[in-house]
Amino acid sequence: VHFTYPGTRRPVLCGINLTIEAGQTVAIVGSNGSGKTTLVNLIPRFYDPQDGQVLIDGVDVRDVTLASLRGRMGLVTQTLVTFNDTIARNIAYSKPGATEAEVIGAARQAFAHEFIEQLPQGYQTVIGEHGAGLSGGQIQRLIIARAILGNPEILIFDEATSQVDTDSEAKIHRALEAMMANRTTLLIAHRFSTVMSADKVVVVHEGRIMDEGSHGQLVDTCPLYRALYETQLVRT
Repeated sequence: VHFTYPGTRRPVLCGINLTIEAGQTVAIVGSNGSGKTTLVNLIPRFYDPQDGQVLIDGVDVRDVTLASLRGRMGLVTQTLVTFNDTIARNIAYSKPGATEAEVIGAARQAFAHEFIEQLPQGYQTVIGEHGAGLSGGQIQRLIIARAILGNPEILIFDEATSQVDTDSEAKIHRALEAMMANRTTLLIAHRFSTVMSADKVVVVHEGRIMDEGSHGQLVDTCPLYRALYETQLVRT
């Protein structure tokens, strides 16, 4: 696929060719501006490529409805979207009609129940847009609970824990590891520990895939990956 943002001339993705097997966990790494986020944004059709196709089970994503496409996905991104509503309804957004037990179960798996039950109104606490009143780590665990409740086949996680305290970060990673089991997962990875757990690592540079393989393979054979590993990825 090739992609250029509307109104610009410089391509962001240049001839991307990537195959991900069902159930694989794939980490996408690269420096800032390399095209990582744009690449994963093509999957739920936030954008469409100018050339090439994005296929799921051999079906072009443009040939199905957005509702059916996005209904198969769970997204946890750097943009943490919440609504001016109760915590329970914020979690249940991924599954309208979910029971109270299902919402609480998802919150427990995301390590969110522990702070929700400490709030004066618990799950009926109203939070504003952008999670007003909650910390960054708490908001992210709510978003993970929402994704867990939706039971997605495909999980897209843009690892954004730079503004999160150490305790929340550890819980976010524990929740993520449990959620990735038996799902196709794409991780935009910034942390060495996350990359180590992936089945495959894809190295992106200036809109192109420079190499792909396991962490061990890439450390030995890909100078760009090794440089990333020795600088930003190794910092945990």
